[in-house]
Amino acid sequence: MPHLTARSARTFDVHGVRFTSFASSASGSHDLAAWRADFPPHTIGRSHTMSRDEILHVLLGPLEIAVDDDEFTAVDGDAVLVPAGSAFRVSNTADHAAQAWVTTTVGMTATMLDAGETLAPPWAQ
Repeated sequence: MPHLTARSARTFDVHGVRFTSFASSASGSHDLAAWRADFPPHTIGRSHTMSRDEILHVLLGPLEIAVDDDEFTAVDGDAVLVPAGSAFRVSNTADHAAQAWVTTTVGMTATMLDAGETLAPPWAQ
């Protein structure tokens, strides 16, 4: 299915963030997973690591980002490379919603650093 529409996208609400899955194995992708992440105002992210590299492109910011020891604010149009295994956190401390487009490879898993639980997010499978 080459035309991935907003109407056909699957949504998942996890840790206060809405993930709208466009490309995954469920939509016919063999290698890439891509989704939009919607962060409500004042969403504090949870630190986690991922098993695969991830690229986050800020559509509507700002977003407060931490990748290992680097902490910074990413704004509209910025991209963030998150290497596999890095401690990663995204927060929206603004008074308005924020959005990012995220891409990784199919099969990525995430390990939550505060609880040690490993998740296989359906939007990345």
